[in-house]
Amino acid sequence: MPFVLRPYHRFPVRCSVIYYKGAFKGHGMVWNLSSAGGCRIYGDLPLRPGDTLSLTITLPNRKRIEIPEAIVRWSREEAFGVENVMSTPQTNALLQHHVTRLAPEPPEVVL
Repeated sequence: MPFVLRPYHRFPVRCSVIYYKGAFKGHGMVWNLSSAGGCRIYGDLPLRPGDTLSLTITLPNRKRIEIPEAIVRWSREEAFGVENVMSTPQTNALLQHHVTRLAPEPPEVVL
């Protein structure tokens, strides 16, 4: 797979996640979230690129985000990156709100 530069930012965060691949359940930590609906996870259930899974992410404010379908885009040992494939508009709004809060404020321009 060729290297592709992301056109969006990922923001550091530490949240717990439970993920399911079929009948198998994994536990881990989300280490970053993106504005495009993806994240990096460190978990105890090994996954490979192309695997599909569902996620339940618990945000630092204790709100839970349910992602019914995500696909593994890359994996390296216990770390892997996922892209959210299917979620509800409410989930997308909650995720976008949380990511927006993580984004640093742009510097003020003084003329």
